[in-house]
Amino acid sequence: SCREQPIFSTRAHVFQIDPATKRNWIPASKHALTVSYFYDATRNVYRIISVGGTKAIINSTITPNMTFTKTSQKFGQWADSRANTVYGLGFASEQHLSQFAEKFQEVKEAARLVREKSQDKTELTNPALSITSHQVLPSPIISSNGPGEDKLFRSQSADVEVTTEKERLKKMLSEGSVSEVQWEAEFFSLQDNNNKLVAALHEANANVDQWKKQLAAYQEETETLRQRVAELESQGTQDSSSENNKEELSQTLEELELLIKAKDEEIQMLKSQKCGRWETEGEREETLQKLQELETRNAELEQRLHLAEQTLAETLAEREKMQNEVTKVAELMDVKIFELSEIRQGLAKLVES
Repeated sequence: SCREQPIFSTRAHVFQIDPATKRNWIPASKHALTVSYFYDATRNVYRIISVGGTKAIINSTITPNMTFTKTSQKFGQWADSRANTVYGLGFASEQHLSQFAEKFQEVKEAARLVREKSQDKTELTNPALSITSHQVLPSPIISSNGPGEDKLFRSQSADVEVTTEKERLKKMLSEGSVSEVQWEAEFFSLQDNNNKLVAALHEANANVDQWKKQLAAYQEETETLRQRVAELESQGTQDSSSENNKEELSQTLEELELLIKAKDEEIQMLKSQKCGRWETEGEREETLQKLQELETRNAELEQRLHLAEQTLAETLAEREKMQNEVTKVAELMDVKIFELSEIRQGLAKLVES
């Protein structure tokens, strides 16, 4: 809105804790989103907001009780008692995570100063939520704890009596159980991550043979393509001989055109002669017969010229078709080589892990 001003923005993959198990993360979007810190000057509060399409994925008001925890080199999380959830952010690099965490600490400190100066603590509309977020969730890593999580999140309901909640929290603090729960939560989280890594390693080992078979198949297919290219190149050398044939055809065409032109001139000359020059009827018939033979010969020459032109066009078309096939095979080889490179990289990463 116009009253809110952006303070800091970054890109991250957004997750929310599974409300059923309180252990697993649910992706909030398929792609990385813009996550921004905003300052609401009217209400004098700070928010973390992320919008996916027309839907607000994150709308979290920052309070001094919140804590942002780095759970890995590129992942961090914080609990929002008002939204009754835990948000997780996956960053592209450790530097992006550090920048976000530093900004979180700055904004949290600013929110603390605002609370101290403000007499009407408008952001704490529900005492039970305030107490719960401050006492039960000092670190969002508690969300990894298994049994008992339903109790922790349901205790944030407005239906719970404030007095009972305070007494229970005081008892937990007095017994030092919060720290114990944190360590237990961290143990379960590490154990779960270890189980996932072991399962992933077993699965990767099981797929090694399949990857090797696929690699061998790709290598065999690539060798076949190389042989095909060699055949096409050899055909290309044959095309050089067809180039000589083309030159011979062109020369033959020129000779035929000259011959046809000469015969046409001879026919025109014979036609222009007057009938009076023919002394006898026999000489006239002989001349007419010669003229007819010349016209027949001219038709044959024209047919030969047409066939020669057709042969030349077919030769050129066949050559172009061969060049297109060589190009397609070369492109297919490029794709296969790229796939082989990806498989080698995958095997290299598997060996390193």
